[in-house]
Amino acid sequence: MVRWQKWLILVVLVLASTSIAMAHDGASEQGWYSVDALNSGLGQAPELVDRRTPREAMRTFRNLTEQGEFEAAAHVLNLNDLSPPQQRKRGAQLAEHLATILQRGKWLQISELPSRQDGSVSGSTGQGAQARPAGRTIELASLDTPDHMYDIRLGRYKSGDASPVWLVTPESVAGIPALYEIYGPREFEKYIPASMKDSLGVLKIWEWIALPLVLLAVAMIGKSVHSLLGIIKPLIPTGSRSIFVERIRVPMALIVMSLVTQGVLNYVVSFSAAATTTLRVLLFAVLAWGAGAMALRLVDTIMLKMTRRIVGDIDDTKSQDDRKLLTTLYAIRRVVILVSVTVVTIYVLGQVQLFESLGLSILASASVLAVLVGIAGQAVLGSILSSFQLSLAKPVRVGDLVYFEGQWCHVEGIFFTFIRLRIWNERRLVVPVMYFASKPFENMSAKEAKEYRCVELTLHLSADIEQIREKFVEFAKAEEDVIEHHKLFCCVTAQNAHSQVISCYLMAANPISSWMAEANVREKLLTFVRDEHPEWWPRDVVVLSRQDIAQGHGAGEPS
Repeated sequence: MVRWQKWLILVVLVLASTSIAMAHDGASEQGWYSVDALNSGLGQAPELVDRRTPREAMRTFRNLTEQGEFEAAAHVLNLNDLSPPQQRKRGAQLAEHLATILQRGKWLQISELPSRQDGSVSGSTGQGAQARPAGRTIELASLDTPDHMYDIRLGRYKSGDASPVWLVTPESVAGIPALYEIYGPREFEKYIPASMKDSLGVLKIWEWIALPLVLLAVAMIGKSVHSLLGIIKPLIPTGSRSIFVERIRVPMALIVMSLVTQGVLNYVVSFSAAATTTLRVLLFAVLAWGAGAMALRLVDTIMLKMTRRIVGDIDDTKSQDDRKLLTTLYAIRRVVILVSVTVVTIYVLGQVQLFESLGLSILASASVLAVLVGIAGQAVLGSILSSFQLSLAKPVRVGDLVYFEGQWCHVEGIFFTFIRLRIWNERRLVVPVMYFASKPFENMSAKEAKEYRCVELTLHLSADIEQIREKFVEFAKAEEDVIEHHKLFCCVTAQNAHSQVISCYLMAANPISSWMAEANVREKLLTFVRDEHPEWWPRDVVVLSRQDIAQGHGAGEPS
């Protein structure tokens, strides 16, 4: 093919695409669907039926259906897919069914619908406000059935020289029977007196009575599940499985309550959309929280089992690898929590369609909300980051012995916002992570837990250092916790005119053991001096003159 033929084909394609786009733009600019006739089987629409704007069309539909004027309300539906006889026969019924669907399936905010005849929405408020065209259809609701998803939409239609009107589209009308099977009244509602079906606020009278009864019954079911797991627990052998059953009693009860309530709403009773929407949001949140809590309890139980099998008791006698493993397990636990919270949040938002219902309101206030959350959660976020810093950098590990603010402590756990320390007297010290990370502490298990200790004795200058040294070595070697006997050392480290200070050094496997060995050796040395050489105790020498002796003797004579 020669070059000019290729250029000719390219020009033809460009012109064709341009003409198609212009034709599409022209159709969209028309702003309505042209039809030959509208609901010819229903006759002339009453004057009280206002269908000029989407808001007025749905307000008219709601008012007419609440008053029982279903035949007039049928004029807000586009029934052109039905024959004229079918329009007269089924129009009122379809209008009544659609009103029930909207009442129970979707909490429709009519005030949020466009109030312009062309269905456009103002982009801003002010003199320079410009309208965003909505097209020829507007979505009112999107409802699910077990087999399909149905959209209820309004469309703008024009017949002949008449003004365009907004009607429920034929496609939406076709889905009314299927939606009514799901969102329509249940069988027991046939036996409810007509007086109880009157509206009282956002709900009907019978709903105000039935809703607390349903919630009470569900609460009793949850209580039964909680009690049943309590009965099962003693039958399970003690260990991780028994602990897991005890920990999941509350989450399991909440999950069963959520599933039972959803089953009641789907198959037993159908409340109005105001109650159903609120309940479903709560049920999704409870179900997601229960599932996340059970997953976290499972992770905690696995961690506990691994800790008991691999690490054992939490102290600094274990190897550094074991303490690093336990610290890593705590870090994994926090990662699981963050992932669970994120997944649960996304799931709940997706199920309740929060972004779809709030729409532009969330976007408009997103910046303000972000600032408020950032300020309010600054301390929490800082604690979480500090927690991850401790877990990843590992300046301190679970099981390490630290000297923190004058206390010997074993690190028992590093959590999101706090660190739990076990003091030497078996009490627990709970310290905020940010506070702990910002304060200096001595990690006695960073490299090796062994520690030198010094036993100091203050004795008279006449005390024999060789005998003290021999007894110190004997007593130190008798202590089980004292290690590296070749490093035992005893010498005179200070003296004055009347006494000398003898320092004896020993080493133990860890600081607490070395402290106990120091105390034991000191007691034995003091017992040795007291029993064998009491003359070695330090004493003050007082020199008295003859005059002092005479005065003292005179003062002691009897009168």
